[in-house]
Amino acid sequence: VQLVESGGGLVQPGGSLRLSCVASGFTVSSYLMSWYRQVPGKERELVASIFNFGGSTNYADSVKGRFTISRENAKNAVYLQMNNLKPEDTAVYYCSGTFLSLEYWGKGTQVTVSS
Repeated sequence: VQLVESGGGLVQPGGSLRLSCVASGFTVSSYLMSWYRQVPGKERELVASIFNFGGSTNYADSVKGRFTISRENAKNAVYLQMNNLKPEDTAVYYCSGTFLSLEYWGKGTQVTVSS
């Protein structure tokens, strides 16, 4: 089982990035898939989730209207489109898959928003 994130980088305030998370060893459409972020010295924060059945989504208040989580079953992948990025969005972003007692995590991708 593996989750591999990509797409992070350095972007100016107001810019956009698209994070990708490709899964192997399980099917993302059967799992609750989420993006979290963490800043050194702070707890990991839930950013967005997409539910396994129905595909409904949920967002942290801080990113509503700016971030969009989506899933592409054919590629067994989940994405996080991030628009109008702010310096406070700077963090390591992690992809997670959860089903009952099973929980998988990627190693994270760094997003830095700075001028």
